[in-house]
Amino acid sequence: MTNHIVLFEPVMPANTGNIARTAAGTNAVLHLIEPLGFDISDKAVKRAGLDYWEHVNLVTHPSLPDFLETMKEDDKLYLVSKFANMDYTDPDYSAAAGAGDNYFLFGKETTGLPEVFMRQNPEKAIRIPQNDSHIRSLNLSNTVAIVLFEALRQQDFAELDKVYTYEQDKLK
Repeated sequence: MTNHIVLFEPVMPANTGNIARTAAGTNAVLHLIEPLGFDISDKAVKRAGLDYWEHVNLVTHPSLPDFLETMKEDDKLYLVSKFANMDYTDPDYSAAAGAGDNYFLFGKETTGLPEVFMRQNPEKAIRIPQNDSHIRSLNLSNTVAIVLFEALRQQDFAELDKVYTYEQDKLK
């Protein structure tokens, strides 16, 4: 089972850079649905100092319909949005839930996911509880980390290092 982070038309390069680092560190696949609000050419990535970019399993898609066509029948799609009725902790993201991969689709920083698409798929929508009277939304890269690490927790952090020690461990 693989976790996939899917960003719909991201516009802020710093968010996508943080999310790419999270993807590389968790063995998640990062999908970017075009158009993008920034350049991800090798030259631009090197100039931005993203030294982990080569470790990012990156897939780009020209549109949302093109992305959806790549999903298999047993894959599970979750639409992460403040306009959802189900908490992100409610679904079972573990292998026990089925054979397919988990795809977490996050909306554009400025406008979220398309409303028509959300209305067609309300049963797939999950949200992180927040005080909506104080803020419009949580930061995208923080939201990705919260949701992804819940899935990883349910998967017992498979294939991730749970312990790290320094060569000269000051704690011993």
